[in-house]
Amino acid sequence: MSIGRIIFAVIAFIGVFGGMNFYVGRRLFQTLAFHFPNINARIFTGLYIVVAVSFILARLPLPSIIRSIFNSIGSVWMGVWVYLMVFFIITDAIILIGSVAKIIPAGLLLNVQFYARIIAIVLSIGVISYGIYNANQTKIVSYDIQLNRQLSDEMKIVLIADLHLGDTNGENRLEDIVMGINSLNPDIVCIAGDIFNDDFYIIQDPDRASALLRRIETTHGVFASLGNHDGGRTLPEMMDFLERSNIQLLNCEHVIIDERLILIGRLDASPIGGFGDMSRKNFSEIMEQVDIYLPIVVIDHNPANIHEYGNEVDLILAGHTHRGQIFPGSLFTRAMFTVDYGHYQRDSASPHVIVTQGVSTWQMPMRVGTDNEIVIIRLS
Repeated sequence: MSIGRIIFAVIAFIGVFGGMNFYVGRRLFQTLAFHFPNINARIFTGLYIVVAVSFILARLPLPSIIRSIFNSIGSVWMGVWVYLMVFFIITDAIILIGSVAKIIPAGLLLNVQFYARIIAIVLSIGVISYGIYNANQTKIVSYDIQLNRQLSDEMKIVLIADLHLGDTNGENRLEDIVMGINSLNPDIVCIAGDIFNDDFYIIQDPDRASALLRRIETTHGVFASLGNHDGGRTLPEMMDFLERSNIQLLNCEHVIIDERLILIGRLDASPIGGFGDMSRKNFSEIMEQVDIYLPIVVIDHNPANIHEYGNEVDLILAGHTHRGQIFPGSLFTRAMFTVDYGHYQRDSASPHVIVTQGVSTWQMPMRVGTDNEIVIIRLS
């Protein structure tokens, strides 16, 4: 990408982000000023700007406790901001229609605006509260898949993705996640990327996290591929952590499971910060090392890559999308991906695809219209 395009993209982002925040901030200020006319506009504006850019401030070279505070504020604020904007737009549209149609008398317009904005704020608080509660729950989702090349015996695969260790909810629920996995008695566990959240050192207690992951109980082991958030300058620490956690990384490599299944893990195509001297291989290059005599399962973090695979593959496991995480995000992921969630098969000769919406959240510690999930897949 040229420097000119980068500058244009930055200016466009600042313009759009700034404009939307100006809209939400102005509506909040107008609502407060209706009952508190002496509110200081400069103080309000200063506080609002700090909160609005807190997720950016959290990435500056500040003391860790300050970064943690900004990250917590920014994570929650992103969800608050989205729903305030949505409900303010809805109420403003209703008021505009009511005014043009002369349903709302001119003398009552200010009162109607105030109470409509109060309703928007209350609705936002309600949705956000539900979202935070739901983000701390985990569902078990199951699929029964009959492969074209059938297994000699049924095999149970547990699939998780998008732990985002170090993010707001990344570690808090790890013990419950491990217990949920063990309750399913898996033959193997597959982690489809984004185990970390860009930086190993934001994990609050890596020793505890590693000890919990070592408690995963399987017949044949835990295997993982790297996602777009699993790279960067702390990649060596991430890989050491996974080794200590008894998780086998498959970096465009394959392993044979109990002489019944071939499992291939792919490096993500667009890692944030890169994978050091590792790079994603062409799938044909990987397949040169594989004897196709058993069913093949591929772990590939991003479901945008499913077009790379033909009938030589039986099953593709992916994550990444979070299914949009909060509504209306799911509308965008549904439009962006051939499959953003669930089971998909283009035709009977094509690979089965299973995309999980993830076992944790990213950035915003909330889920609205989506769920954290652990996936159990029964292969036959």
